[in-house]
Amino acid sequence: MTRNSIKTESCKQLLETFYANPRITKVQKLTFSGVGKRDVYNITAPFQYDGEEVILGRVEERDSEFSQVFFFTCKDQVWSPRIHTHTYNLQDPCMTIIKGELIIGGVEVITAVDNPSKIVSWVTQFYRGFHIDSLCHFSSGPGTMKDIRLIELIDGRVGVFTRPQGARGGRGQIGFTIINSLEELNEQTFINAEILREQFVSEEWGGANEAHLLGNGHVGVLGHVACFDPVGNKHYYSMVFSINPETCEKTPMKVIAARSDFPRGPGKRPDLEDVIFSGGLIRSGNGRAVLSVGVSDAEAYQIEIPDPFIEYE
Repeated sequence: MTRNSIKTESCKQLLETFYANPRITKVQKLTFSGVGKRDVYNITAPFQYDGEEVILGRVEERDSEFSQVFFFTCKDQVWSPRIHTHTYNLQDPCMTIIKGELIIGGVEVITAVDNPSKIVSWVTQFYRGFHIDSLCHFSSGPGTMKDIRLIELIDGRVGVFTRPQGARGGRGQIGFTIINSLEELNEQTFINAEILREQFVSEEWGGANEAHLLGNGHVGVLGHVACFDPVGNKHYYSMVFSINPETCEKTPMKVIAARSDFPRGPGKRPDLEDVIFSGGLIRSGNGRAVLSVGVSDAEAYQIEIPDPFIEYE
């Protein structure tokens, strides 16, 4: 990996490579109950807790962005809210394990003082604890910053991925820094993270959605790369790359899934039809992996694909 010699590719170029290399996939739509007529999408990958498989999902009305995050468990192929479990007024959940502790994150919407139905900003909130039923809030991201992700590194320190925008990040770049412990996770940490240069072309954007510790100590990043088309529709694709946390040297990005991998279905809005949200990835150990995604901001799917991180180890 090199730090400065990577050629930045656009969504169009990344997709050309993606479609030129067909792969065998297996797609499954997730079925949910217990949430009324609300949509469940932008799920995490499943994880084991107290002897059962659990996922987190974004639950909301089709015509709203005021959502709740639920913990779901599965019985007979149907995911239902975990019994007697707190829900969170957040969007786009994420989870990781750091020093045995469950870390949950999500995006809180901020509304206008004079209009509680108008969303004016977002703040990423983090909760921690050894039990789902006793998670405590411990950190907040800067205003408007989504896609903050954490990972325990091979030496026990904590890698932090950020998503600056505006003067530093344009429509959205990926930042990275390392802290010694979760106690150092504060707003200044997020703001000071080094931006990974030459990640996206200037008119496009992206972010990290989940981080994986690889066998060589590097970090495999599952994320998204996105763009607008000429009429203002959004296009989001699942992508991966690898980073050496000590040097910030990184591999080129590659797209690993697109909306075309999944059946046609409902969407929140017409401009979100070609959108998939990388929720999480489970490596199967046999050269395959299962990617969990939200589709068109309305549905949740899992897709089995070739393990995208093998080449980085």
